[in-house]
Amino acid sequence: MAYRLNSKKIEQDTLHWLDERGIKLEEIAELVMYLQKDYVPNLTMEECMISVERVLKKREVQNAVLTGIQLDILAEKNQLIPSLQEMIVHDEGLYGVDEILALSIVNVYGSIGLTNFGYIDKVKPGVLKKLNDKNDKDTHTFLDDIIGAIAAAASSRIAHDATD
Repeated sequence: MAYRLNSKKIEQDTLHWLDERGIKLEEIAELVMYLQKDYVPNLTMEECMISVERVLKKREVQNAVLTGIQLDILAEKNQLIPSLQEMIVHDEGLYGVDEILALSIVNVYGSIGLTNFGYIDKVKPGVLKKLNDKNDKDTHTFLDDIIGAIAAAASSRIAHDATD
């Protein structure tokens, strides 16, 4: 019998691990509102939440979320090879694999997501500021970029819907 992945379980695990890492979907929706409020008149938090939820239903997104969280957890437990361990724990500036993984999320929704991601990654509003705090005991090298990418993708969904 062929192996078949349980899609519902992957989706549930994705939501579980975001929650386990202290991320509330409302915080991501706030980032979406931050990105789109000036471009979409009468945008509501409910619309932002729906967009975040839809993005998180995509398998490519779930794969990136679970992979990034796992790498952050392994880094916290000092279970990576030494050079990689050091780069991830310290969020080394020239280590760009975290951004590359996040771009796999952004690319699901087109080029506007790329500009949204670049902007939000630079200014780090809301929950991104907390995740980027290097004084925390937790490692969020991948998670901060993943959350920014989810927000950028959800913003792109809204932007595309607003033009239709």
